[in-house]
Amino acid sequence: MVQASPDFKVPEDREDLIFQAKLAEQAERYDEMVLCMKQVCQKWQLSQDERNLLSVAYKNSVGIRRASWRVLSTIEAREEQKQSGNAAKVKEYREMVEAELSDICQDIIDLLENNILSNTANDGRVFFKKMQGDYHRYHVEATNNEDHKKAALAAYTDALETAKQHLPVANPTRLGLVLNLSVFYYEILRDTNAGIDLAKQNFDQAVSDLDKLPEAEYKEATLIMQLIRDNLTLWSEDDQRDETQVEDM
Repeated sequence: MVQASPDFKVPEDREDLIFQAKLAEQAERYDEMVLCMKQVCQKWQLSQDERNLLSVAYKNSVGIRRASWRVLSTIEAREEQKQSGNAAKVKEYREMVEAELSDICQDIIDLLENNILSNTANDGRVFFKKMQGDYHRYHVEATNNEDHKKAALAAYTDALETAKQHLPVANPTRLGLVLNLSVFYYEILRDTNAGIDLAKQNFDQAVSDLDKLPEAEYKEATLIMQLIRDNLTLWSEDDQRDETQVEDM
């Protein structure tokens, strides 16, 4: 569950909600940003700027818990090896963070399914189905839940099929999807070859189409392609799987 301050009052007017969300972002108060953007989603169809605000809000809110969960998991394993008697205490704390992470993931998954996806098409559908896949993936990272694993693959696959029909191969939304789906193959499904093949094929195809993009999209696309290239370099040495964090977005 999002842990916003009990004193935080969510505005009602759309303009005020967006202002408050941007203010929360600048203050790095992402749980309150989530509350504002959730309210916008439940009342209105999102503009491009608003969908980006929604993405930033949830990505940072859950990102804090993902980072905490990783640290605590490492400490828990270390305490178990030392047989210090502290492992149970660390486990209890890690499970608390894990519950928060799972709740936030489920919150955005439900919001996407119930309030957003039915009103989107083409680029918007790719963006939000990718987002849905991402939060199922984040859930699996902590819980290894099979239902969320299957749901992530289904969401990513839906997004990729839509992207192939409606978006150029160098489109930043499509490239971001390819980046995260390849990470899903590599990290969650442990299918290194599928991750590499997807990333390399789309990277090679996008190279020749970059010059056709508007300037703003060109900059974003080249950034994502660099992340894809970094992952391909890392994955060429598969024995580094557990030592190095792959890139996603």
